[in-house]
Amino acid sequence: MVYSERYWEREEVIPEKELEELQLKRLKATLRNAYENVPFYHRLFREAEIKPGDIKGREDISKLPFTVKEDLRENYPFGLFAVDKKRVVRIHTSSGTSGKPKVVGYTEKDLNNWINMVARCLYMVGVRKDDVFQNMVSYTFFTGGLGFHYAAERIGAMVVPSGTGNTEKQVQYMLDFGTTAIHATPSYALHIKEVAESMDIQPDEIGLRIGCFGAEPWSENTRKRLEDAFGIRAFDSYGLSEMNGPGVAFECEEQNGLHIWADHYFIEIVDPETLEPVGEGEKGELVLTPLTKEALPLIRYRTGDITYIMDEGKCSCGRTHPRIHRILGRSDDMVVVRGINVFPSQIEDVLMRISEVGDHFQVLITRNGSLDEITVRVEMRDEVFTGELSDFAKIQSKVQRELYKELNLRTNVELVEKGTIERFALKSKRLVDLRDSL
Repeated sequence: MVYSERYWEREEVIPEKELEELQLKRLKATLRNAYENVPFYHRLFREAEIKPGDIKGREDISKLPFTVKEDLRENYPFGLFAVDKKRVVRIHTSSGTSGKPKVVGYTEKDLNNWINMVARCLYMVGVRKDDVFQNMVSYTFFTGGLGFHYAAERIGAMVVPSGTGNTEKQVQYMLDFGTTAIHATPSYALHIKEVAESMDIQPDEIGLRIGCFGAEPWSENTRKRLEDAFGIRAFDSYGLSEMNGPGVAFECEEQNGLHIWADHYFIEIVDPETLEPVGEGEKGELVLTPLTKEALPLIRYRTGDITYIMDEGKCSCGRTHPRIHRILGRSDDMVVVRGINVFPSQIEDVLMRISEVGDHFQVLITRNGSLDEITVRVEMRDEVFTGELSDFAKIQSKVQRELYKELNLRTNVELVEKGTIERFALKSKRLVDLRDSL
């Protein structure tokens, strides 16, 4: 389904007025579907004394109640589905760490829409039918595996479903199969880089040209490290299981914000504390209402992801869909240390621009009496690990100084040798809050 040489679908460049009209039409249909077919939403609407027909325009959506992740868990497994189980052709679940997972169902139409959205994203960054696309994420309940797999196939690329782990073989596959595009978490891609180097293979000699990275927040400085190491262009991907999976938003070749597909999602940014809309260009929590989902029509879903709508005029790529800034962090990943809000992504951004620092770090939050302590464990590059105490102290002082500039918070910095910090094939565990266990 190639609309033109540059765009996968006409909807990418749909005139803004037409896009707004399509959004409102689909929003009304979604509200009717939820109200008529999901008892949970029927009850919420009645409690709010509102009916789908009361939503006449964009400004009316604030009258509707929010949906949160606990609602999916409390209605486990199929309580929020709007269709009979016979129409559900696939389920995925979220990668939750505790309790019941969030179950997501797809009709045949849902799957087709989703695959097209991800194909739209991949085509936008230059993936074509003559590419070899290596998909280095989980193929189980995690949506990233099958979501990218079928989308790359739809474009016509050769797909290498290598999954996670066994990193030396991943590198060998890239060389043997002539891989040109990859999908992975950014932290795993950095691990691939160091494994390739341990095999006496320079990452930029592998032949890659495109990297698609997501599932965890990452910074502009990490992008630079990935692009320099592999000789690629690295693109940010955003999605979440509750909204289908990947494909909700993606960078174009301008690499200046992620186009979020407004023909499939109604987009809001709210203050995570007051739940009121934030001002134009202000950061807040992303709230999404999917507009084309039959099986799971969630209403005003609080993603927990912090970002903002970028108001910098029309993108030079020609796409008319709004852009969000790369995810700054999750509201539930944020920790408060001595009254200051801290996101792991802030720490990553600082560390990745310090040349002496390696690619991996971990943040430990502890409590000493009544005082919170933050310790950043960070690996050093091999070439700067001289063993001289004076060199060690200089680097430690530099890292502490740069972190203080960003966080306005004094940190303990522990410099460790390369390979000390655990590697993860999927989402990295960069922040460990030990305060409640002490």
